[in-house]
Amino acid sequence: MFVSVNGHISQEEKQAYIQRGQEQFGSNLDGIIIDVDGDEVELHYQVRSTRFERIRRITGYLVGDMGKWNNAKRAEERDRVRHGIG
Repeated sequence: MFVSVNGHISQEEKQAYIQRGQEQFGSNLDGIIIDVDGDEVELHYQVRSTRFERIRRITGYLVGDMGKWNNAKRAEERDRVRHGIG
């Protein structure tokens, strides 16, 4: 993660802005640009995009994938009746 400061702030204030960004964005935080203009501070967070995960309903459960299902639940999914239109 990079931190760029345009102006002058204390190390404690800089650390507080970093902590705030980490609390808001977690591990997706790539960097922070801190623009200081007198008493005004403008923060620009650069955040890594997260992968979109498809959620669907299978056999009554909302799931993203079936990777953690046991053999019985996999068999239930395999044997289900799929309904079509027309």
